[in-house]
Amino acid sequence: MSGTSLKFGTSGLRGLAVDLEGQAARRYTAAFLRHLEKLGQAGGGTVFIGRDFRPSSHAIMRDCAAAIAAAGLTPVDCGAVPTPALALHAMAAGCAAIMVTGSHIPSDRNGLKFYLPVGEISKADEAGILAELRNEMVADLVGDVADAFDAATERYFERCASLLPKGALSGWRIGVFEHSTVARDLLKRIVVHYGGDAVPLGRSDVFVAVDTEAFGDEVFAPLPQWIAEQRLDALISADGDGDRPLLMDAAGQFVRGDVLGLITARYLGAQTVVTPVTSNSGIERTGSFSRVLRTRVGSPYVIEAMTGAPGSVIGFEANGGTFVGDKVTAAGVPLPALPTRDALLPLLCVLGLAAGKDTSVDALVRQLPLQHALADRLQNVPSERSAAFLSRLSSDSDYAATIFEPHGIADLSQIDGLQFRTRSGDMVHFRASGNAPELRCYVEGSTPEVAEALLAWGMAAAARAVA
Repeated sequence: MSGTSLKFGTSGLRGLAVDLEGQAARRYTAAFLRHLEKLGQAGGGTVFIGRDFRPSSHAIMRDCAAAIAAAGLTPVDCGAVPTPALALHAMAAGCAAIMVTGSHIPSDRNGLKFYLPVGEISKADEAGILAELRNEMVADLVGDVADAFDAATERYFERCASLLPKGALSGWRIGVFEHSTVARDLLKRIVVHYGGDAVPLGRSDVFVAVDTEAFGDEVFAPLPQWIAEQRLDALISADGDGDRPLLMDAAGQFVRGDVLGLITARYLGAQTVVTPVTSNSGIERTGSFSRVLRTRVGSPYVIEAMTGAPGSVIGFEANGGTFVGDKVTAAGVPLPALPTRDALLPLLCVLGLAAGKDTSVDALVRQLPLQHALADRLQNVPSERSAAFLSRLSSDSDYAATIFEPHGIADLSQIDGLQFRTRSGDMVHFRASGNAPELRCYVEGSTPEVAEALLAWGMAAAARAVA
């Protein structure tokens, strides 16, 4: 598939929708199925498919179904459901699955997330799929596709409905920023299930790309006003495919995804936490866990490190997506492993913990010994420009010293991108997105003001370098 924008990134295959529609989606699906057969994980002949609400997703779902049917297997359409709902339903049936989604990236792009019967694919599986990719014409012989929307939705709802005690959110007024996330109806339903008052806001019939790490995006501008006008205790949402959470507290402040993951891991009594290097460095300082394992950015790396980790295991990313490993319990009941990002789990755990302690979300967050962290990104930056900037920054010490002249460099980590510690103990981390032509900047500062200044400086320095 040379000459197209399609490539595997931090979570699944991504690229321009026009490059994925038609034969490309069919060929990648056929390659995935051949890889499954080589692994002996065809899963009884059924493959479940889900999708988000972006304009191209339905047609691409039909392309995936055509390839599944052409391989002699049965495609089953789970409809517009959250990615964790699709994964949970397929795993319960012992079957493979494909989610058609571009997640949080712009609507002119799309992608495929592949699932083995045991969960999300690994980097080794990505290589296996590429090895099976052929320049072939896959016929469209599929007719009506069986529908499993209700079954997948109900299975996921029942899992979420067992996380907290009955009536856990009683008395709480919670806004649900609906936009175009496939999780919007489930978010409202689960708030009501736990006794809360769900206030729907901002529903859109046009796809909206919501990045739960880019709090400065214009799409979030109305949220603080909604909180004030509606007298909300919190406002919740998720990205397009419902695997990245969004939470704003009653004071109109976003709660970062890694903070959501940290609180969730503490609520669920995790002994081992697995999280990428971009998550807050204060996680270790909490002393809440027997071990904290750091990885590169991307769900496959987190899942790989979770495998075989000792004790009860929770993984999470800076975008808030949370993974359940082995030996985890919720409300005293074993919680089956779900090795894929989940948005509803961290939202419910944080809200439930705050309500159970009769405190606010912002008060709960203030108790944590964390650095003040912010993130943003430069959009429409070709990958070669990001690569050139990062390469020079890592290999040319004089250049790096010039770039960091106001702050100085005390330490550098290159687990994923370049993470610099300044002489004052603050952090600036540059890395290229694995999903889109973007250069991301993450910072941590000793105060909110220091973090804001660092982010502004980092974004400006990066913009000059890639101009």
